[in-house]
Amino acid sequence: MFTRSENFRTFLHLYPVVSILIGIHILFWFLFQLPIPQLKILLGLLDGYNAGVANGEYWRLITPVFLHIGFGHLFFNSISLILFAPALERMLGKTKFMIVYIGSGLVANIATYIIEPLQYSHIGASGAIFGILGVYLFIVVFRKGQIDQANSQIIISILVIGLVMTFFNTNINVVAHIFGMIGGFLFAPFVIKKRAQFSHQSFYSASTNRSKFTFHFRPKHIIWICFIILILLGFIFRLS
Repeated sequence: MFTRSENFRTFLHLYPVVSILIGIHILFWFLFQLPIPQLKILLGLLDGYNAGVANGEYWRLITPVFLHIGFGHLFFNSISLILFAPALERMLGKTKFMIVYIGSGLVANIATYIIEPLQYSHIGASGAIFGILGVYLFIVVFRKGQIDQANSQIIISILVIGLVMTFFNTNINVVAHIFGMIGGFLFAPFVIKKRAQFSHQSFYSASTNRSKFTFHFRPKHIIWICFIILILLGFIFRLS
């Protein structure tokens, strides 16, 4: 499910939305590396500057999702998209996937505006990417049978590791990560059919993307205990 074996052309064909998103990330990053003053000014108008949002520049709630600070930031988020987003694009379809992705990023940035001070500024697709993980979490908890046990365990591990990295690394928008995940989780019941069955094997077939899995793993209580502990620890460290 989270392993990629397609060549470049097949990847573009099977996952067009993910491919376009990664292309936009790379394009904007490359443009803002050019020594052109006007582009630097444009970057300053597109980042998630809370004071700008307060002054009516509401596009700043969306545009940061497509921007990145440095190559490492760009690389990490693009790799995350390549690994985790294709499965969801095939499962939901192009339109629903975009609703989840942009919607989660918007939720993350609105929460950042509300919680962080006016001087706070941020960019990056992390909130939207955590929204993707939030959808997977919803599937694991409430749509048993759509993802097999092995992939469910991978999802839980990725979420726990992601939250740990969020809380214990500097220069990370903790609010965006948490609320992006919550946003994806809340969008999920509106875009995922109750009885739909899903198989990672279908990612490599253009004709179908659903099949039945046997699923008996019940990680609900462990998930929420881990989340609560990590969230509490994260805010304690941020307040100390």
